[in-house]
Amino acid sequence: MVQLGKKRNLWLFFLGGMLFLGGCTSDSNTTTKEQSRTPTLDSQPKVVAPDFNSENAYNYIKAQVDFGPRVPNSKAHGACVDYLRSVLEGFGLQTQIQKGVVMSYDRKKLHIKNICARWMPDLKKRIVLFAHYDTRHIADRDVQNTDKPILGANDGASGVGVILGVLESIIQAQIKPKVGIDLVFFDAEDYGQPSSAQGPKEDTWALGAQYWSRNKSFGSAYSPNAGILLDMVGAKDARFPKEGHSMRYAKNIVEDVWKTAAQLGYAGYFTSEIEPYGITDDHKYVNEIAKIPTIDIIHYDVQKRDFGSFHHTHNDNMDVIHKPTLKAVGQTVLQYIYNQ
Repeated sequence: MVQLGKKRNLWLFFLGGMLFLGGCTSDSNTTTKEQSRTPTLDSQPKVVAPDFNSENAYNYIKAQVDFGPRVPNSKAHGACVDYLRSVLEGFGLQTQIQKGVVMSYDRKKLHIKNICARWMPDLKKRIVLFAHYDTRHIADRDVQNTDKPILGANDGASGVGVILGVLESIIQAQIKPKVGIDLVFFDAEDYGQPSSAQGPKEDTWALGAQYWSRNKSFGSAYSPNAGILLDMVGAKDARFPKEGHSMRYAKNIVEDVWKTAAQLGYAGYFTSEIEPYGITDDHKYVNEIAKIPTIDIIHYDVQKRDFGSFHHTHNDNMDVIHKPTLKAVGQTVLQYIYNQ
């Protein structure tokens, strides 16, 4: 089978032919993606999370994009690393840069830097949040300048921006969650082999996640309760299906997060659709190598089998970032954390 865009691993895990399941909520008349429905009293979470500020998340995304394409080994990449580290240390988090060298599909040595941080490291129960901050080195789905790197506003920067917004909300809140938060911003996720090239492709992607999963920065015994990967979570009309690897390795976390989204009125984003094959993304290796149950919240159109017309093109810029989408994802993740 042919990989489309964002690296789909077509493992034949078809879930008994279940392409669609019932929705996360019994209310079939949810509002549009631009709106939030008011939950009924009996569906409201017992602990209400603080407000997620989508404006702040947008600004974190823009700050990354302003560096230009963040391709490993580039000057912009290094400047972005310094920026993200300064933000995390400004939050008061224990922060470290995990350095390594990996080989790309085109035989280039990539000097990767996984950015790792911890909030409340003494708390035993923990959730780890993942995203990648690097950007695609080529625009292989574009019609022009295909050999030039892309800005990656959605594919890369959006996940990092939402996680920083989640952390900021927690730090500023009077009531704190009862779980500790770890985060890893992976490098070299998007330096995979183009679908047009010959040879195996799957393991050429998510190089930073593969490295981290074999060399866990928080210690070899590190075993958090749940992991959440955010990838391409900022575009207008985004749809987040229940992704195949997530359902295989961490179905209970998927169901909890999607139920939370429905309670908050975001079922229009967090759909009941099933992506049946599994998307080759950072979480695949976190599950299979690091053995941490991790889900992927990722923009993907199940019917079109595509990640959006702007994906891996020069159109993946700030024009595609939509604050209501950032709000839906950030508020859902925040509420899930506070539910624990």
